[in-house]
Amino acid sequence: MMRQDIYEVIKENEDLLKLLRMQPYWYRKLMRDPQLLEKLNTDAVFFFKKSIPDRVSKFSDGVQFASMMMSMFQAMKTPSS
Repeated sequence: MMRQDIYEVIKENEDLLKLLRMQPYWYRKLMRDPQLLEKLNTDAVFFFKKSIPDRVSKFSDGVQFASMMMSMFQAMKTPSS
């Protein structure tokens, strides 16, 4: 059985719970070594692409898409001769 304090932390963080269900080996690891909770948290951030580089990339892609759409709208707006 998992330690209650570890279980409470996992229950409060939906990403940790999802990762634990998708990769059950984490359950065994945490049973043996509860100190690995921090590593689980780090893995969840990278697995769900919530790290800073992932967020910057996602934002950059959004800005690039918006720029492309603006260019396309301006091209459509300009009357062709």
